[in-house]
Amino acid sequence: MPGWVLIHCSKFMRPLILLFLAAWPALGQHTLYACVSNARGYVVGAKLAPSGVFRKGASGAWEHLGFNHPFTSALAAEADSDLLFLAAGNGLIRLSRGGSGWRIMTGSDVTELRDVVVDARRPGTIYFTHTRGIAASRDGGATWRDATGDLKRRYVESVRVDKQHAGVLVAATEAGIFRSEDDGARWRLAGASGFQVLRVEQSPGDACRWLATTELGGMFGSSDCGRSFESVAGQVAVDRTVYDLAWDGLHPHRVAAAGFAFGVAVSEDDGAHWEFRNAGLPRPDVGSLAWDPDHAGRLYASVHEEAVYVSDDAGKGWRVDGLPGSAVTRFLFANGVTK
Repeated sequence: MPGWVLIHCSKFMRPLILLFLAAWPALGQHTLYACVSNARGYVVGAKLAPSGVFRKGASGAWEHLGFNHPFTSALAAEADSDLLFLAAGNGLIRLSRGGSGWRIMTGSDVTELRDVVVDARRPGTIYFTHTRGIAASRDGGATWRDATGDLKRRYVESVRVDKQHAGVLVAATEAGIFRSEDDGARWRLAGASGFQVLRVEQSPGDACRWLATTELGGMFGSSDCGRSFESVAGQVAVDRTVYDLAWDGLHPHRVAAAGFAFGVAVSEDDGAHWEFRNAGLPRPDVGSLAWDPDHAGRLYASVHEEAVYVSDDAGKGWRVDGLPGSAVTRFLFANGVTK
């Protein structure tokens, strides 16, 4: 491992060092969470099957955490703490990673949340999107301010914080991709004008490269730090609705996209070329996906109201992982504290 230094130690220190090395693989590992709906075959008035926040436990089984919630759309984790933030139909909810201590952090004037993100560079800074714009907090959710600025079309599906530039936000709206350089006070159209944009994500390997997904417009990409986006060429980008995308943190040029009628597509060159990878999936209707940051080539995908599937070879083959009958709106790998 890079950065290690070989040192001489006494026989009294060796047992301690061996104990540390035995524990080393557990350090830095991530836990997979999911926002889950189990509404297949639901009849009005019937009891809702377990839905809401699920966690993949150490045994590999999925565990239902906390309350049964019918409408959850996204999760974000606060670094170096036990906290998760859940974008839900009734507001922004704070909970522990073990599922306890649920608390609604917003008022009755804010509903139908779509996304939530934590700024890793500024502790306590949280953003969420909803059907009437973007809200921001600098104090861990104790108080909120409007960050919709001068956006004329206020429905915002998702938002991301630039990893290298403080105060720079990129938002997926119903009228295109917009960028703000002043923490949401003013916004400028960056691309995909007139399209409903669903996801926007920044490459883990190149902070100036972004990809965004749209409804019936395929995908748009940026290579100038999110200042402008242009339509991405290839089959996955032609008149398609692409619901989700995820960059592979262990293979920075690899990215996966998900949608209905085409399933999973994977690019090995930052989105320039795509290959459909659906062998083993029951049908090509995929709503969300995520790469495992601890296992090279491991990719999770939610096949709509079928189950969660997993691939250990970057989507070339799939097997059932769990949550039968479910639909996952968003996956989240979180590291650090898990209780």
